[in-house]
Amino acid sequence: METTKQESWNAPQGVKQENKKVVAGVLAILLGGLGIHKFYLGYTKEGVIQLILGLLCGIGAVIGLIEGILYLIKTDDEFYETYQVGQKGWF
Repeated sequence: METTKQESWNAPQGVKQENKKVVAGVLAILLGGLGIHKFYLGYTKEGVIQLILGLLCGIGAVIGLIEGILYLIKTDDEFYETYQVGQKGWF
């Protein structure tokens, strides 16, 4: 049986998903009151809560605007680790 040796320069270092920072940030700023950015990131419960808050009293839009700005000022790695790996649902 022959084994294949991979060189270190082309060995997989771990699978990293696509960084969703820019899309989530823009969605949060434009459609934050509907919680679309939450659904996009996979936070269904938080998305429903934000949708209800947005429709009932409008506070969901303010939360979305703040979150969108926070998403966009974080570095790509910070965003990825916090919201995609760490699954931090709010701010």
